[in-house]
Amino acid sequence: MCRARSKSLIFIGLLFNCLEMIFSANTGFSMSIYNVTSRSIYLRWPKFSGASSYRVTATAVNTVGHSLLAHFSDVTLKGTLTSLIPNTIYAIQAEAIDKNRIILAETQIMQSTAPDISVIDQAYSKLSNSITVEWRAVSGATSFLLTAQDADSFIETVVTNSPGTVTGLKPATLYRITVRSINSGGKSQPSPFRKAKTVLAAPILFVSSLSCDSIAVSWKAAYMAAGFSVSLMRSDGLGSILKENTTNTSLIFTNLDPGALYTIKAYAWNVNGVPGDDFTYNQKTSPNAPVDVQVAFNSGALRAIVSWMPTEGALTYSVTASSGLLKLKCNTSSASCMVPSLQRGSEYYVSVTAYNDAGSSKPTDAVSLKTIPCAPVNISIEEDEPGHLLVSWSSVNFGHYYVVFVKSDDGLEEHCNTSHTQCHFQSDCGFTYFISVFAYNKAGQSPLGDVFNYTTGNPCCPSDFRAVLLSSDAVQVTWAPVRGAELYETRAVGWSGGALCKDTATACTLSALQCNTRDNTTVYSFSEARGSNTSCASKYVATAPCSPEIKNISKEALSVISVHWQSNNEAATYIVTARGEAGLWHCASSGNSCTLINLPCGSALSASAIARSPAGQSLPSYSVPVKTAPCCPNDLILTQVTKSVTNISWSVGMGAQTYVTTLESPKGQAKCHTLQNYCLLGCITCGTNYTVSMKAISETGLTSICTYQGYSSSM
Repeated sequence: MCRARSKSLIFIGLLFNCLEMIFSANTGFSMSIYNVTSRSIYLRWPKFSGASSYRVTATAVNTVGHSLLAHFSDVTLKGTLTSLIPNTIYAIQAEAIDKNRIILAETQIMQSTAPDISVIDQAYSKLSNSITVEWRAVSGATSFLLTAQDADSFIETVVTNSPGTVTGLKPATLYRITVRSINSGGKSQPSPFRKAKTVLAAPILFVSSLSCDSIAVSWKAAYMAAGFSVSLMRSDGLGSILKENTTNTSLIFTNLDPGALYTIKAYAWNVNGVPGDDFTYNQKTSPNAPVDVQVAFNSGALRAIVSWMPTEGALTYSVTASSGLLKLKCNTSSASCMVPSLQRGSEYYVSVTAYNDAGSSKPTDAVSLKTIPCAPVNISIEEDEPGHLLVSWSSVNFGHYYVVFVKSDDGLEEHCNTSHTQCHFQSDCGFTYFISVFAYNKAGQSPLGDVFNYTTGNPCCPSDFRAVLLSSDAVQVTWAPVRGAELYETRAVGWSGGALCKDTATACTLSALQCNTRDNTTVYSFSEARGSNTSCASKYVATAPCSPEIKNISKEALSVISVHWQSNNEAATYIVTARGEAGLWHCASSGNSCTLINLPCGSALSASAIARSPAGQSLPSYSVPVKTAPCCPNDLILTQVTKSVTNISWSVGMGAQTYVTTLESPKGQAKCHTLQNYCLLGCITCGTNYTVSMKAISETGLTSICTYQGYSSSM
């Protein structure tokens, strides 16, 4: 019995796995299944001739007493069997029946229902392109169909068990998730959906090392991102983790270790703080600039050895020696490098730059390297004045100082050490001198240039001759005697009479000169044996300024006068002096007028002017008399004689000849003009306040206004 049942089950399984459609061997009536769910089977069949209805019976193979009967009219060629048991094999028989209820044909098929409907426990997203689903176990299910649906897409994935993951999704997108149980019979209906949202996509980082101690991180704004979290730490685990939360799309991490490899991790989070995918990037900082750069110059080979302390994280180094537009380079992976082919007379600025995968360090501070100077050129020798040999040359680049060697033909040698481009040597006439010039700096000595010779010949010129002003129109020129000179001639350019002096003496007096002039004066030396030296230097000899001429004197105030003169001198200062019995008063100006102040009243003065310049002082101008306004009387006394007459008396005002006395009130005025120092004023109104004033007038009409205390007449 058991064996027969086993054979029956094997037969049923073969039918289930191999048959989709079964045809009646006798009638050609057939039936097919086009859909199966957990509790339904969907059938269809062709119209059978003569049939007025169709009867379908479904019997559970392994479940006792569970069968289903359904009738369909002759126009219905499809049918659905419902209320079936999930995950159950059914034997389904279809019969074509005529109107007399006679079975015209029949056919049978074996079909299993799909597993029961799953129930989702949870759906969540850990990656931006997937959602993981967990559901309850379903009996008989061999696999499960996971479906994620949003407004624009529909994605399915078949998995074998829970949990399962749907991939290929869009970041930050809300999906409806369902699960369908699958067996060999078909798929169950979708489970009740769960909503789940994918997390945010990882920001794509753009990373670079801005400097040796900083890394810049930037990214594009992520969809639905409310903020970003970026962390950085050394890849070797040293140091601490730096973490920044930001709503921007860029960050700069500073105070990092130069030349170190850092790991950067970043993710975005949404408004609920849920983190999204992370993005990891490794970035090195550029190396620090090398330190302790040393430059050693080889003057013979014209090359430099540059060395430095290695810097962490550097892979290679580049040395640059720059001089103007010329740049010499050498590259190395060690801590020293040779820069060849340097030029004399040049200054090179040597810097070292370290490199690694992240970029370059800043160049080191440039170290100045000056090579040995070139040999001086354009050397000239001349006797700038008798007895003095002047050697000059063009300056050379980076010649810090020069040494000139002068050797006379009698074997004596002198040298001059100078930072300028000329040297003076004592020389004697008739000697031959051999001259060579070297340039020096810290790097060493220039090569030897041309050697020059120079022979002196004529008598030496008088040196250091000087002019002394003897008077406003006479100058004495003196000088020291010179070797080989027997006679001296003094000439002034433009002076009538040609040679002013020709004598063996070492002095010459130039007289009857014009004031305020500069004469170009030269002293020449002569010798019967050597001839004349006409290359002697000249010197300007200046005479004293001309006397000024006073043109006008104007009174500015009671004790102030302005003196005006004609200015006819260059670079002269004028001094005006006023002389009187009370003393001297001065004023000075470089123009053509000045003002004398605080002069005494009622005085007769004499004014004159002189001009001064570096050459000397002029003769004084002619004197011009000056008188100041008379002084006001110090004492004034008013005495009432009668009710209408008042007597006024006063002290004598120096320089005054006549006086005008005035009493004035709103009711009228009383005045007297007298040569005396008193007067009577009538028509005085009693009980009236008067102001008292006086004019003191000199014999030339100069007037001083004097004001006194008010006066009140009696009743």
